[in-house]
Amino acid sequence: MEQDVNIKIIDRDGVAHNIVAPTDMAMNLMEVVRSFELAPEGTFGTCGGMAMCASCQCYVISNTVLPEKQDEEEAMLSEAFYVKENSRLGCQIQMTPQMEGLEVELAPES
Repeated sequence: MEQDVNIKIIDRDGVAHNIVAPTDMAMNLMEVVRSFELAPEGTFGTCGGMAMCASCQCYVISNTVLPEKQDEEEAMLSEAFYVKENSRLGCQIQMTPQMEGLEVELAPES
């Protein structure tokens, strides 16, 4: 049986949001941010989750084990602004039970 996960998202204004995200809807982190309206419309996930724009870049704060970065994600992050060692694209982080306790901060809008 699928379960919801508790995650923390710090928006671009520095406000922390404790979110209960579903794991049974095949959502990724970018879609969670958009569905909870944690970034102004049109500023986050502008490519729709295709790893083609880096507008959903976030910084992973927790020690949550994430899937390895794929080539597309590496390529987009290599061209993005404000990239840090812990940068990931939200569209590449699927909401699964393993994401329980995930904490991220949204990168500044570029």
